[in-house]
Amino acid sequence: MFNYLDSDSDEEYDDILDQTFFNKYHCIRKLGQGSFGQIYEANYKKEKYALKFEDRKKDHNLLQNEAATINYLKGPNIPFVKSYGFTTNYNILVMQLLGKSLENLLIERKKFSLKTVCMLGYQMINTLEFIHDKHILHRDIKPDNFVMGLDELSNKVYLIDFGLAKKYRSPKTLIQNPLVEKNKLIGTARYASINALKGYEHSRRDDLESIGYILIYFLKGRLPWQKINAKTKKEKYKKILEKKIEISSFELCKDLPKEFEDYIEYSKNLGYTEKPDYDKLRKLFDDIMKRENYNYDYIYDWTTSEEKETRRSKTETTNGYSLSNPETKEDEDNKYNYFYNNNNSHIKQNLIFENDGKEKDIVYCSGACSIF
Repeated sequence: MFNYLDSDSDEEYDDILDQTFFNKYHCIRKLGQGSFGQIYEANYKKEKYALKFEDRKKDHNLLQNEAATINYLKGPNIPFVKSYGFTTNYNILVMQLLGKSLENLLIERKKFSLKTVCMLGYQMINTLEFIHDKHILHRDIKPDNFVMGLDELSNKVYLIDFGLAKKYRSPKTLIQNPLVEKNKLIGTARYASINALKGYEHSRRDDLESIGYILIYFLKGRLPWQKINAKTKKEKYKKILEKKIEISSFELCKDLPKEFEDYIEYSKNLGYTEKPDYDKLRKLFDDIMKRENYNYDYIYDWTTSEEKETRRSKTETTNGYSLSNPETKEDEDNKYNYFYNNNNSHIKQNLIFENDGKEKDIVYCSGACSIF
């Protein structure tokens, strides 16, 4: 299940359920909604997909950016895209169907165990390193945007919603975008970095700082700046920023293993263009796992008894604790991805567009996608 940003009115999307789009994808149930659209589960040839709908009249144009970004990334913890197209009313992104978001799983349990948080954190850092190495920032890191896979992929954490993603440096020269103050928050205030709340241009440090706040939220069930009362959104953001600056990393991470304090301190003190030491951050989780004698078996707080037995049997023991290798081959993850066998190495990849049920020739992505 997805929890897709803030709420849109259902009336604007009442023509989606039980309808077929592009003469293929039959929408069978609603999964979530947000300020930029809604997402539905759909069937096509015995396969299930997620269809994200964006109202064309609202001119957000985030789905095209997301389609191009995911197509370019093609990572093991990035959902695959089948196609992107449009109807008279909607832009539509057809993509891999995933499971519950970490936000929804947390709501069901109030808190996560230390072991679960360490295993999640390890994968999150891996995913951020992957997208950062490909010159992309996510810019809206939050629990809603980390989603578990389904079935044989239910041990994997996927990063979704790349509508706000942005290239932060030149792929050729690796020169980073200049640090500018925009006086506008990009992302979600609760998990945004201090610099992002100040309105500064994002860099790798900001995605990583957001991960730190998420992990503390998972362990404690809340953050100190939640439920701040304010008359306006601007005033609320200002109060959240003041609280984040005021509270020390020690106080924020009180009663937690010191590694979480170290994580927050490290990410907050990174320079704008500084390359993060991802290995150092992963080691923080490794140190906890070893000290607590936990196994990297990908048995989470919500893992079923049947899944536990399967995962235990696949775990290889190394140096007194376990290193699991649950990753499936990349071609299995992408077997329904039209873009997978595209040999064009240029960042501006091909997209297949579908228009009102009639498939069109492959065309180059344009508009919002031209940022690549």
